[in-house]
Amino acid sequence: MGRGLGAGLRQRHLAMIALGGAIGAGLFVGSGVGIAAAGPGILVAYALAAVLTVLVMRMLGEMSAARPVTGSFAEHARRAFGPWAGLLAGWMYWALLVVSVAAEAVAAAHIAGGWLPAVPGWAWVAVFMSVFTVSNLAGVRNFGELEFWFAGVKIAAIGVFLLLGCVVLLGFMPGVASPGDGHLLHDGGFLPHGWHGVAVGVVAAVFAFGGLETVTIAAAECEDPVRAVRAGVRAVMWRVAVCYLGSMAVIVTLVPWDAPGVADGPYAAVMGRIGVPGAGELMKAVVLVALLSAMNANVYGSSRMLYALVGRGDAPRPLGRLAGRSGVPYAAVLASAAFGFVSVVLSLLWPRTVFPFLLNSIGAAILLVWGLIAASHLRLHGLSVRAVAALAGIGGVLVFMLGDAASRTQLLTTGGWAVLLLVLAGVRRLRNARTGPGTDPLPS
Repeated sequence: MGRGLGAGLRQRHLAMIALGGAIGAGLFVGSGVGIAAAGPGILVAYALAAVLTVLVMRMLGEMSAARPVTGSFAEHARRAFGPWAGLLAGWMYWALLVVSVAAEAVAAAHIAGGWLPAVPGWAWVAVFMSVFTVSNLAGVRNFGELEFWFAGVKIAAIGVFLLLGCVVLLGFMPGVASPGDGHLLHDGGFLPHGWHGVAVGVVAAVFAFGGLETVTIAAAECEDPVRAVRAGVRAVMWRVAVCYLGSMAVIVTLVPWDAPGVADGPYAAVMGRIGVPGAGELMKAVVLVALLSAMNANVYGSSRMLYALVGRGDAPRPLGRLAGRSGVPYAAVLASAAFGFVSVVLSLLWPRTVFPFLLNSIGAAILLVWGLIAASHLRLHGLSVRAVAALAGIGGVLVFMLGDAASRTQLLTTGGWAVLLLVLAGVRRLRNARTGPGTDPLPS
């Protein structure tokens, strides 16, 4: 593939890119669904999901520090199990990110449309996708700087949210009484829907944590990738844990978990409870920034994964073209962003059903990727408690999803995509056996 990617990212960019991808629709939009299912037990759900995330990220960080490559876990899976595993991990993650981009674009358009209803939703999607396609076609350092400040805004907003929540809980907010533990224990109990509700919350939380893996993908474009990936993984893990667990604790303590509006907008519900003027609109603006930041980061992550797939012979060669001196994989950026533009058409044709469909289609993809990460670590680094515990946790979530009617569709749809990719991997192997490995592996 000739020249490689540029190395323009700095250490401070790296963690923000990962946070940009992780703190988006899953937290601000999807957390309301988890709270509705688990009640205050969402704290247990997010804690369990956080433990699983930490296990996976530590294993991924260890493998990536030893071998910092653009393909990250896809390359580790390839080394551990062969080309089929690399193809499966890479394409599943690419699909996860591009669908997330489309879903975030639709959600962001819904918020913007509330302020300017004369502008149709599809127009907003088109504008957002155009802006972030251009952003990702710029040099990687310019992209990193933009995402650093973009993600910084939403981290600061969450920090203010947590601070205000603590002030109210301690009884220091004038005119606002502290609810104490009333909402945690006396609105149906801590587990109003039992452990089944907690399990549903875990599924929602796992989806929300997805995107952190981008830190190991981006490390390959840092000047010191080994140091960058080690520091980046540590920073991302604790920052996300504080943002996610802290936010859930504030929400379920300050407002009844079943209060009107919590399922659709838990953050706005809390700000309304505190009595901040214009709280609803303020939180909508924060959520919009979070969604746009996540879009930007996920276009980046998906384009780099696609570029890595080209380099391993798992995607058509033209998608590996680089731009000028910047080293930006412009063909991969355009191909990854194309799905977001497709969502413009989908949002026009089916404005009320496109968002749930997009989310369901990749509902279990992150679990499959995490499973391959843990299995790869087990194969490459030997038996470890982390790998066994992570695989057991992932297996438990998958078994629950299979038995839960609401989650089964996600699992089966994702499984269908995985089977299709494995078939393509088999086709590739047969083609290479007949013609040699020099041809494009995926049929056009």
